Amino acid sequence: MTNENIIAQLTSKDTMAARDFAEMILCESQFSDKWYKYFDTFASLLNHPNSYVRNRIFYIIAQNVQWDTDDKFDDIFDGFLSHITDEKPITARQCIKALGELGAHKHKYVPRIIEAFHNADLSKYKDSMLPLIKNDMYETEDLLLNHIHSHK
Repeated sequence: MTNENIIAQLTSKDTMAARDFAEMILCESQFSDKWYKYFDTFASLLNHPNSYVRNRIFYIIAQNVQWDTDDKFDDIFDGFLSHITDEKPITARQCIKALGELGAHKHKYVPRIIEAFHNADLSKYKDSMLPLIKNDMYETEDLLLNHIHSHK
C-alpha cells in the first residue's frame, strides 16, 4: 500500500469508508507493528483541515506509539498536544482521550501530557463544552496516573 493510497482512504469524502479503514488500522495496530512503517504518513495528517480526519489520526498514532522504537513521536509530540485545545471542541476531546491511550503505551510521555492539561487555555470554549473537556482531562490524567502506578 502506498502513502498516497493510505492518505486517500483516510481522507475520503466517503466518511464511512474512511472510518472503516481507520478502524481496520486501529485493530491491526493493537497486536502488530504492520502499520508503524506509515507513522510519518499518519503524522502528516495531524493538522488536516477536516476534524474527522484529525480525530481518526489521533487514535491511529496513539495506537502505533507502542511500536515506536525510533522515537518518531518525539518529533510530533508538541503538535499532537496542541490539539488539546483544537478549534473544534469535539476534536479536542478526542485528542485528550487518545492521549490516555498513548501515555499508557509509553509512560515517558505522561508527565508532559499532564503538564499540557494543566497549562491548557480553555477560555475559547463555550460554557456548554468546558465541563466536558475538563472532565475528559481529569479522567485521562487519572487513567494515566493509575496505569503508571500499577506498572511500578
